[in-house]
Amino acid sequence: MRWALVKVCLAVTAMVVVAFAVPLGLVVQEMASDRAFSNAERQAATMGPTLSITTDPVQLRKAVESTQMGAAGRMAVHVPAIGDSAPVDIGDGWAGEHAVTQTRTMGRATTAEVSGGGSALLQPTALGSGDIAVIEIRVPESEVSNGVATAWMVLAGVGLALIVGSVAVADRLGARLVRPAERLADAAHQLGEGRLGARVPEDGPKELRSAAVAFNSMADQVVELLANERELAADLSHRLRTPLTVLRLNAASLGEGPAADHTRAAVEQLEREVDTIIRTAREQRAPHTSVGAGCDASEVIRDRMDFWSALAEDEGREVRLAGVDRAVRIPVARAELVAALDAMLGNVFRHTPESTPFAVDVHDAGDAVIVLVSDAGPGIADPDAALRRGNDGGRDGSTGLGLDIVRRVAESTGGDVRLGRSVLGGTEVRVWIALDDRARGEARRSRRKRRGA
Repeated sequence: MRWALVKVCLAVTAMVVVAFAVPLGLVVQEMASDRAFSNAERQAATMGPTLSITTDPVQLRKAVESTQMGAAGRMAVHVPAIGDSAPVDIGDGWAGEHAVTQTRTMGRATTAEVSGGGSALLQPTALGSGDIAVIEIRVPESEVSNGVATAWMVLAGVGLALIVGSVAVADRLGARLVRPAERLADAAHQLGEGRLGARVPEDGPKELRSAAVAFNSMADQVVELLANERELAADLSHRLRTPLTVLRLNAASLGEGPAADHTRAAVEQLEREVDTIIRTAREQRAPHTSVGAGCDASEVIRDRMDFWSALAEDEGREVRLAGVDRAVRIPVARAELVAALDAMLGNVFRHTPESTPFAVDVHDAGDAVIVLVSDAGPGIADPDAALRRGNDGGRDGSTGLGLDIVRRVAESTGGDVRLGRSVLGGTEVRVWIALDDRARGEARRSRRKRRGA
């Protein structure tokens, strides 16, 4: 489409240049010719007064030599025979006797081609006796075409500049039209490959902006549907753990015997199936983010704290928020950040006693955004094991879903998650979300080194 637009603009501009430059060049050429012959007519007119007074050859020769054309050897005077006197020819003739006779008969100025190039202007002039003399002025080809070549070169340069400029403008316009379409196609391919964070900047022409809005809306709905599906599968761990525990206790009280053994085996198999379902939902490919996708981390944190504040008030927990008073854009879909925050805050409520204070801080480091969730609880004895817990396929009774969700959200941007001791004395979960490609590359290299170690 881009090159098609350039070709159309090139063809149209070329036709316009030819349509205007060629006639203009011909006009310039005609004007140069008229200028040369008008100058010759003026020079011929200077001999009129002399011829009206005398036809003496000596006087005429002196008059011819005193003119500009005569001094340059480009003027001739042809006086016919008057009475018994012989005809007088001053200077060399170029047009020939026939052209002179024809001009004298016609009584008006004529032009004739001469050998060697150029033309001759023949101007009739009345004598005192009533006869007609002919003044011949030679007009060389250099005067007829004086300035024509320069004019053609200027017109060609202007035409070429117009063509180049129009092609450049058409290329820029074409790029402006094509680039949004290419981004839309690329985002569609990414979405088809499973990178659910692919979004399209909503810019460009009106039609492409509408298509981008529709695509982003569709992608958001896909992400929301998949998030709901993952949340539903993850929620099985909370909905089924209690009845499974009751079943296990009841099975343990059955004593010995084949029926009891079968019941206990069935309960264990059911637990394994539930863990498999949850683990499968957790190990689905995490959506990759792009420049077009993202949310305001401060707004999401304030919204989720409003949700958790009721439970915190019931348990007598003191809550502190920091860094959420201004917008902080991050390349993470809102649904993903909500899931990560809920996982971290849920861990605080599940693994710390009531009345334990906690805090949520947001720091904008320029190339990254850091989200800190700190508590004053007992802390985590082995942070590395806690982070690996989500990948532990042989662990029964827990899927490690919470921190694994947080880790995947951070790593989808090139960031990372770290556990440590908080200033409150308990656990600190540090979520590092990269904002530019350089920071993402450094985070990936750091992760590879840690994993290799």
